[in-house]
This record gives sequence, C-alpha cells and structure tokens, in this order.
Amino acid sequence: MATSAQIWSEEIVEAAGGAVQLVKGGDGDPLLILHDELGHPGWLNYHQALAQDYTLYIPSHSGFGETVRQEWIMNIRDMAGWYLEVLDDLGLDRVNLMGISLGGWLAAEMATMSPQTFKKMILVGPAGIRPPTGEIFDMFLVVAKEFISKGILDPDATSEFSTICPDEPTPELVERWEVAREEASRMSWRPYMHYPGLSHLLHRLKTLPTLVVWGKEDAIVPLSAGQVYQENIKGSRLAVIDNCGHHPEIEKTEEFLQLVKEFLAA
Repeated sequence: MATSAQIWSEEIVEAAGGAVQLVKGGDGDPLLILHDELGHPGWLNYHQALAQDYTLYIPSHSGFGETVRQEWIMNIRDMAGWYLEVLDDLGLDRVNLMGISLGGWLAAEMATMSPQTFKKMILVGPAGIRPPTGEIFDMFLVVAKEFISKGILDPDATSEFSTICPDEPTPELVERWEVAREEASRMSWRPYMHYPGLSHLLHRLKTLPTLVVWGKEDAIVPLSAGQVYQENIKGSRLAVIDNCGHHPEIEKTEEFLQLVKEFLAA
C-alpha cells in the first residue's frame, strides 16, 4: 500500500536464540499481530489505521520470511513457547494480541500458556479447533494463489486483493509463499490445522478479554470453529461479519476496524 508518509520500519532483531524479522510502526500501546499461514502480506490499510493509536509489532514466525528457522520447533505449541521468549527478549509485557488464521491459533496457544502476558486478545478466523460442522480447507491441495483466492469471498470487490495476490507475483513472492507453506505443513499437518486439546486449554482465558471475528462465508475455517472458541473462552464475544470470507481485515476493513477499535478502547 502506498502512503504519503511511511510510518513503519522493518528490521532484523536478535531474540529467542536467533534472528527475527520484525515490522514495527505506529504510536501508542503495543499491539502484537501474528500473521497467517502464508506470512506477513505487507503493510495494509488496516495496519495503517490501527497504527494511528497503537504501536504495531508484526514479527515473522520461525522459518517464515527472514526469520531464522528454529529446528526444534515441530508444532504450533512449540512455536507458542518460542514466541513467549521472543516477547521477553523484546521487553514486551501486558500487550494487546491479534492473530489471523494460523496466527490466531498461535495467539490462542500463547495465551493459554501465559494469559497474564496479554491485556486483550483478538482472534481473526483462527485455525486450531476442529470444526464440529464442515472441515478446514486443505491448503496443500492447491497452489498459493488459489488458496488466497479461496479465502476471499469476492476478490473483484476487495480493493487490496491485487496487493496480497498479484496477477503476476514476482519470483521472490512465489518463493516466500512456498517456504511459508512448507513451514505451515511441517507444524500443522497431523492433525491438520488443529490441536485436539486446545478447546480444553481455552478455559484458562476466563480473565482475558477476547474478541473472535469471523467472516460468515469463510471457506477456509468454518464458522462452527468460531462458535467453539466463543463457548470455551468465558466472557468472549464472537462477531460475525456478513458477506465476508476468511479475511475480514482485508475484505471488510471498515467493519473490522470498528469492531477492533471499540473492543480495544473499552
């Protein structure tokens, strides 16, 4: 996204035993954003809007982007434990937390391990729960471009679709997608994109204010999984956005931002 004044920067920091790629920008209380299974998509409109009130921290997961792969990380719970050490080394505590898709699953795992680390949590179409109705779409049956398209209900009506999924992606972008898919597969293949114990562990979050945001027409992770999240996190709210697929932060940015800003400000 082009802006008149770039308010974010990117750097490599040393944390939790290795180099971590970190995008940082904005002003205000820290807001940690964990990207989805294809990596950080770049600075988008919703980042720009949230950065007016918060300092965004957007790291790339182990093995994604320019972050060095930690070979011992074999599943999402391992990654969650590693990320808590990353936060320690960055001096981040009592932060607001947002996770998107695979990043939402990761956020939930981190919060169950250390709920006191976070002030509020926002889960956006998170994986991690086996849907009682429907199935999580198998991202490895299609190429990355098809997977991204599957997650957007109406690409033609989504202004940033060409940003996250250009008609002719560069070789570098295609390589980043494939590396991300490899890492996602390594950590979440069996069982596919969920952890059977997570619904029980979510009970630990009874004192963590949590907003769960879902697109009603999500074709990647069925809405029924969101209902399980809401039922198992005491006091949480499930906000469903109509005419929206897997990425409300991109497809319905204004509605998404209204929900998130009201929740964080309350």
